[in-house]
Amino acid sequence: MRSRRAPWPREILDQVVHPLALLLWAAAGLAALSGTPVLALAIAAVVVLNAVVAFAQERQAERAVDALRGYLPAQATVRRDGRVRAIAARDLVPGDVLLLTEGERVSADARLVSGEVEVDMSALTGEAAPVTRAADREDGHTSPLEAQERVFSGTLCTAGEAVAVVRATGMRTELGRIAALSQRGRREMSPLEREVKRAAWIIALVAVAMGAAFLGLGWLAAGLPADDALRFAIGLLVANVPEGLLPTITLALAVCVRTLSRRGALVKRLSAVETLGAATVICTDKTGTLTLNRMRPVAAWTLAGPAGLDGPPPAAPGLTASRLGAAIAACANADLGSPGGATGDPTEVAMLEAAAALGAGVDPVAREARRRRLFHFHPARRMMATVDEDAAGRLRVTAKGAPEALLARATRIADAEDAERPLGAAERAAVSAQVEGLAARGLRVLAVADRPLGAGEAAPSAADAAERDLCLIGLVAMHDPPRPAVPDAVARCRRAGIAIVVVTGDNGVTAAAIAREVGIVRDAPRVVAGPELSAMDDAALSALLRQPDGLIFARAEPEAKLRIAEHLRAHGAVVAMTGDGVNDAPALRHADIGVAMGRSGTDVAREAATMILTDDDFATVVAAIEEGRRVYANVRRFILYIFAHAPPEVLPFLAFALSGGAIPLPLTVMQLLAIDLGTETVPALALGRERAERDVMDRPPRARTARLVDRALLRRAWGGMGIVSAALVMAGFVAELLAAGWSPGDPTGDGAPLHEAYLRATTMTFLGIVACQIGTAMASRVEDGARTRPPLRSNRLLVWGIILEVVLAIALVGLPPLQPLFGTAVPSAGSLAMLAAFPPLVYAADALRRRRLPRPAPGAAAPTAVP
Repeated sequence: MRSRRAPWPREILDQVVHPLALLLWAAAGLAALSGTPVLALAIAAVVVLNAVVAFAQERQAERAVDALRGYLPAQATVRRDGRVRAIAARDLVPGDVLLLTEGERVSADARLVSGEVEVDMSALTGEAAPVTRAADREDGHTSPLEAQERVFSGTLCTAGEAVAVVRATGMRTELGRIAALSQRGRREMSPLEREVKRAAWIIALVAVAMGAAFLGLGWLAAGLPADDALRFAIGLLVANVPEGLLPTITLALAVCVRTLSRRGALVKRLSAVETLGAATVICTDKTGTLTLNRMRPVAAWTLAGPAGLDGPPPAAPGLTASRLGAAIAACANADLGSPGGATGDPTEVAMLEAAAALGAGVDPVAREARRRRLFHFHPARRMMATVDEDAAGRLRVTAKGAPEALLARATRIADAEDAERPLGAAERAAVSAQVEGLAARGLRVLAVADRPLGAGEAAPSAADAAERDLCLIGLVAMHDPPRPAVPDAVARCRRAGIAIVVVTGDNGVTAAAIAREVGIVRDAPRVVAGPELSAMDDAALSALLRQPDGLIFARAEPEAKLRIAEHLRAHGAVVAMTGDGVNDAPALRHADIGVAMGRSGTDVAREAATMILTDDDFATVVAAIEEGRRVYANVRRFILYIFAHAPPEVLPFLAFALSGGAIPLPLTVMQLLAIDLGTETVPALALGRERAERDVMDRPPRARTARLVDRALLRRAWGGMGIVSAALVMAGFVAELLAAGWSPGDPTGDGAPLHEAYLRATTMTFLGIVACQIGTAMASRVEDGARTRPPLRSNRLLVWGIILEVVLAIALVGLPPLQPLFGTAVPSAGSLAMLAAFPPLVYAADALRRRRLPRPAPGAAAPTAVP
């Protein structure tokens, strides 16, 4: 059950032919042709390493479908040609007669022709409670998953036996449909991946244009020999290619992933870290994400009046309250007294706690001894029911569920004296008013009802037969408190201009109350119920989602998440979507950031998602967005830092070519390699560890079309710090030669009297670039428009990076074994003293430029509206 995947060699090939990789391959080839195989091998190693990492990331996305396959059994039991046999599940075909028994997974979508089974449908619906499916229950259902006579591939039989006819197999099943949605289309590139690709084209254009232009200039205009002109063009191209850019970005993102893992967020794709920082809309669940998913009962209501449940049990509860407690205790499946604490669904546990508070016995052994029939909760009925034998030996139906569902099936109500009277319009209005009032306080409300069976009447075999003519006993209100960190996280989202949309299966009034409690909404929110959403056409939904902040989609089907995400993205929003069920997988896969629950989520949801929350906490999503914004700013910092070194690396080649060789080449290719893959890399990595600015979550999200490498960055890198650095570097080179008595055109090659001076001069170029890197690193920490300069102690890694850079430069210059390899020699004391002025001069020049820029007006961002 999977669509066709591209062969792995093709996937690897895709990773080594993107623009920056092609440019690096070209640089490696030209380096090899120019007689520098070490440089060629180093560049090729960078490309291969990044291709391997990217290939592993692509394979990660395919695991969502692999996880879906884990829901399918290896074998199925069928009746063929009158004989019962076990066959491989993959060999099933439509029309096969499938035999289902307790404990088996269903191998295909099928229609029951005899028998009755209970089926765990959580793989498809997310509902934990099993549902009953029977051959004689065909009804006028509107959704295939609600069909009472059908079973579906990947679900589990928990009780009963049945015979079914296979209707669909493989990718034609409901589970296959989810797989197809999850696999539909290729994974889109993240904003960072798109921008790196764009930056590669910019670099390629500049490098190739300069190499080609100055090949002709050096050969024809300057009169260089063709071999020298070609060598110059190769050096110029290599100088323009930042070989360390890809590994620097990869390592910086990897560090950020480790940081997020310590904060409770596991990110499976490195580039997704940066995408988080661009999020404009968060679509979040309510239960377990905004709230603790720890229900506790707080109040009960009967016609006798309200009763608090958060105190000690009453010494003598009223008759109706006692009946309410007994009914709750009977219609339950949880256990309050297991050795490891309470077990069961949180709502079930809270209801049993309410029963205990009302004085009822909650022993599970006694409950099971009295039970004769169980009708599990089903989302279509929105209730569950049991048939139990009371102390007098009579059978009694007990039901609990959504108040509106029980009211529709109730004809009587228990009064204050526990007598039953007709449930008229006034009583229905009173119950509805209580439900609305409790839900408006953010409480989840369930209704409880019962009815006795007549003497000699057998226990009903179908839920519809049992859940009729009920007597409403009362209501129980439970509170699932918000997570403590959520209100602050919501406030930070508002300051950051991020819209929040609540998508929940809960009651709209309850969801609105929780949303109001945590600050998602302030006034009357716009609540869209499931039927209303289903009835909306695409145009109406698009219009609604143009102002998404504070929208609440209640009683929403899981498929609604995918539709909401696709409409938001179609309007340019960057969407983070939370989910936990198998049927959330398509939405998680197709959102910009799919966020799965680590504690309560299914394996399929976790595999389809980009990020997994180990604590299921909404606040962790916001923390991850802050981290994403920080890493985006840091990626720009070290790109600025790396790009600023292109002019001082290029200018020496230009000087050599434009002078027709009268000025000797100020920088060797091996020295260039030592800069691009050595001294430059460690401070660049340290810039990736800069702390977030204090106001990083007070700014609106950047536009989806915002450029990582824009004109402002290029002006600052090439036209500002780069030009200053190039001038200082060439000044150091020329000063060293002039001090030795050099004149333009004097020979400096091997055996020439000025050869040693030339080695010292090229070493000054190398050390000058390293010194300017220190000033560039310090300047790159300060963003344009920033009012303050971050203290150096806030990034101690940068301090150690600069120290390591200096130590490496000293080693390349001062260690005799390395001097012949890199063509270095120790410059004069005066020249070395000159180097000390380079870093502050570069920093001061950039500070003067920043001072002339307008500063942004302070103020918090407003939640983003979709354009």
